Amino acid sequence: MKRAIFSVFPIVLATAFTAASAFTLSGTVKNESDSPISGASIKLAIAGETATTDSDGKFKIEKQDSIVSISKIGTAPGFIEISDGVLHFSQSPNTPVQVSIFDMMGNRILQQSLQGSGQVNLRKSVKAQGSYVARVRVGSAQQSIRFTAEDTYKTYSSAHAHALLKVEDDSKDTLIVAAKDYDTLRVFLSKLDTTLSLTLKKKVIEQTYAFGYAMGNAPTPSKGCGKENTLKDNFTFTSDSIEHEIYLTLPENYDKDKPYRLVFGMHYMGGSAKNVATKEGYYGLRNQKGAKENTIFVAPHGYTDENGKENPWRCGDDKDHIFFDEFLTYLNENLCVDTSRVFSVGFSFGAMFSNSLAQDFQHRLRGVVVFATMDQVIYLPKNKGLPIAWMGTVGMDDPLCTPKLGRSARDRILKNNGKPDAEGNFTDARGEEAEEYSGGKHVCYDYKTVDPRFPVKWCTFDGKHAYNASDSDGKVWTTPTAWEFITQF
Repeated sequence: MKRAIFSVFPIVLATAFTAASAFTLSGTVKNESDSPISGASIKLAIAGETATTDSDGKFKIEKQDSIVSISKIGTAPGFIEISDGVLHFSQSPNTPVQVSIFDMMGNRILQQSLQGSGQVNLRKSVKAQGSYVARVRVGSAQQSIRFTAEDTYKTYSSAHAHALLKVEDDSKDTLIVAAKDYDTLRVFLSKLDTTLSLTLKKKVIEQTYAFGYAMGNAPTPSKGCGKENTLKDNFTFTSDSIEHEIYLTLPENYDKDKPYRLVFGMHYMGGSAKNVATKEGYYGLRNQKGAKENTIFVAPHGYTDENGKENPWRCGDDKDHIFFDEFLTYLNENLCVDTSRVFSVGFSFGAMFSNSLAQDFQHRLRGVVVFATMDQVIYLPKNKGLPIAWMGTVGMDDPLCTPKLGRSARDRILKNNGKPDAEGNFTDARGEEAEEYSGGKHVCYDYKTVDPRFPVKWCTFDGKHAYNASDSDGKVWTTPTAWEFITQF
């Protein structure tokens, strides 16, 4: 490797001068209600000038014309040069070179103190193309240079190494405005001699609860975030020595660093995970607006014994609850999941299993959607007494999962989902009577006495056992209604 050797020249004292431009930067800082904000911190990121707003929210930064003599650096020998984006230097130990690089939003992305001889490759100090400002200080003198990170760099050099870097443009900067309880504002200034009217936005502080999440809460990333995906579209997961076939559908352009909503599609009696994933498109939800880009879908298969007898979701025991708990943990550890937005959706027996999970997985499931459900012939653990978001549909002529049995499942949820009392305990919301289908179009009723964070929607229609019910116009309403319910959080 060749080592660059730089000549050492004495810095010339008589001719190294630079002019500093005068400007007056003033303005007013207000909040979104148009009230002035006093005590706000004002700072020019590159120039370093500061101010504070007064009781009327006003501020002013003034700088007069001046001549800065670089000769104050001293008489120590030195050499400073930028060539093709590389800073070359040779200084004595008593006059180190201080180098800082800022992006045009005022963020400092490099700070170094250089002594002796060497070089700094500005090109490798920035990660993206764009405009940057390099500030170089030797002793009490300071100069700045604005450069663009592209394929090549314009060359700047000192003919006799007697001055600091040339100032290409010192009229641009970034203003940083900060105040307590407000989001910090950064404003790029194409000129400093100007008057501004600025508005700060109030910081949004997400409310926390003893149980559950706020509506519109920030995503909660799982352990798998940042991990490269190694899961296949179709694989087997074993729990309690039982193999479950799994179908997995990731979002288009899956991003390992983005937490995604997770939706389980639970199959019905006589159905399969394969059908749910490939033929039914997760009950049509995969084709809803934004679903392909923002949601992980997964369809697990229930249990079939060695004689080929299908007994999905193992009626009468808790093995499938153990499987669900282990499998959800496995997904969280291998994919980037938003653990605060996990849902189970099912039809018929798959709906019954989702209702079963809603009994004791309120801490892991944000909600369930159940098409044609009931609480019969399914394992129902003791209810933990915690609320969960719930949407159910039933055909008024359904001979299998009758409206009466569907209401039973709904009422069990309503018992836990009432608005909290003075002590914060969730109350019983079963006293509210829902509107039901009585001719014409389907009817969906949203309960008003429940905690808004745990909505309950009850939909009835003229029809029998179906998850894809349609109105007289032939349009399926169940799927888009369910998707709207899932995506409201």
